[in-house]
Amino acid sequence: MTGPRERMVASAALLIRERGAHPTAIADVLAHSGAPRGSAYHYFPGGRTQLLCEAIDYASDQVAARIDRADSTTALLDSMVAGFRKQLAATDFRAGCPIVAVAVEAGDPADTESAPLDRAGAAFTRWTGQIVHRLRSDGVPADRAEELATLIMSAIEGPW
Repeated sequence: MTGPRERMVASAALLIRERGAHPTAIADVLAHSGAPRGSAYHYFPGGRTQLLCEAIDYASDQVAARIDRADSTTALLDSMVAGFRKQLAATDFRAGCPIVAVAVEAGDPADTESAPLDRAGAAFTRWTGQIVHRLRSDGVPADRAEELATLIMSAIEGPW
């Protein structure tokens, strides 16, 4: 069983997937996670921004783990696509990638916090680096691996 803090982070990630970052309020996360009202600022003294950043990191870690488990480029692609497909089907196509949601909202004039966008950028950089490593392990030359990793990320994340 996870504690209230972990439930709040997981709930925030799901709500960002479904709604985007801007509409995801702490009150919504509390209601969704079932966490006690006073726990928000106890666990997240940095407020909503800290919670959003941790939700981004949580989602990033899940994808990174999936990439790390792949023992070939083919297995990596199959795993990533299957994972995203499963998530879309489980949420009746309401939940996309929370990292993409944060990145897409970056141009919104209401966006005054750079920390979530910085975390989203770090997630994309991390995943791309992992894919480059996997491609290189499979014998793809370095310059080609960079290009292919960017293409793979664009092809997989673009439709979200």
